[in-house]
Amino acid sequence: MLRFLTAGESHGQALVVIMEGLPAGLEITVDEIQAEMARRRLGYGRGPRQRFEQDELTLIGGVRHGRTLGSPVAIEIKNSEWFRSDKWHEEMSPAPGVTKDPLTQVRPGHADLVGMQKYGFTDARDVLERASARETAARVAAGAVAKKLLSHLGVEVISHITQMGPVCSSGVRPTPADLAVVDASEVRCFDPVAGDAMIEEIKACAKDGDSLGGVAEVLAYGVPVGLGSHVHWDRKIDAALAQAIMSIQAVKGVEIGDAFDVAGRRGSVAHDAISWVPQLNDYRRDSTLAGGTEGGITTGELLVVRAAMKPLATLNRPTLKTVDVVTKEQTVSFKERTDVTAVPAMGVVAETMVALVLAAEAQRKFGGDSVSEFVRNAQAFRETLP
Repeated sequence: MLRFLTAGESHGQALVVIMEGLPAGLEITVDEIQAEMARRRLGYGRGPRQRFEQDELTLIGGVRHGRTLGSPVAIEIKNSEWFRSDKWHEEMSPAPGVTKDPLTQVRPGHADLVGMQKYGFTDARDVLERASARETAARVAAGAVAKKLLSHLGVEVISHITQMGPVCSSGVRPTPADLAVVDASEVRCFDPVAGDAMIEEIKACAKDGDSLGGVAEVLAYGVPVGLGSHVHWDRKIDAALAQAIMSIQAVKGVEIGDAFDVAGRRGSVAHDAISWVPQLNDYRRDSTLAGGTEGGITTGELLVVRAAMKPLATLNRPTLKTVDVVTKEQTVSFKERTDVTAVPAMGVVAETMVALVLAAEAQRKFGGDSVSEFVRNAQAFRETLP
């Protein structure tokens, strides 16, 4: 079973991700992973950190001569800011000591206060360093490997931004061939008119020192039928996808297919009609209302998952009312360097999480100690379908 763990803090020396369960013989290089990670830094409205954080990456173990060995794969992502600034050497030192500047004016909407309460901390930095979305860099590295595994099944996962604040796109969906067009947009929006309007909204928000949320839609093409299961609550593919998407920092909502629209319809117009297509020797759904899943199992159709991200809790002009946890006096939250919006980057992270879920379920379904065995098992399964 494919699984992964990340470790590290936002301003620490490095992030680390360990992936277990990958088959042997999967070709992967540092350049491929770094190319995927560079996409995470895209997006109008990002802060200055994205301009100098280079995500220097090292494959520590599990890969030899450009291919996986079947053992755990370990990836290290050095934090260039930590190496450039003595401030973080002292502030994030693992050696015994105390900080000179504890953060006590906690931010509403962030993990600061509840994390301090849960773990008994007196400095919000003990929480925010791990709660930071910087952790998603390690996830994207893992997702690059998962995408490479899925490519052997013909699966491609992409995303695009469908909403930024109040601005919505036309709903036209990109295909994998359109990925370069999506990434060329400053807000990763496939609709150029809506993309321009999104940029103007970000500019207006930045002028006010405020932040914006939005929605990313993830599309997985070529997903095989049969991933997930109806037999247990924790094996349903849509449940796994929902958990993975909701684990992304600042994401507060997830939708599979057209779930919220379908909730307001009658059943006669709420489901994907099934057809038999002789030319394909296969079944087809006539729409994507269910988002490519039925009964907790993938149908073989386009998989559609949407993630709703709230506006960032750290503002460039702090105005959110809060309490200083030491004095208990009313104040405004402290200011940490921040973005106006990270929705375009969140789309890339959402791609990552969908890819990791699909790769894990594909490994569960088809198994195999090597990539060639994995592919053979998937082909053998397809040949048995009624």
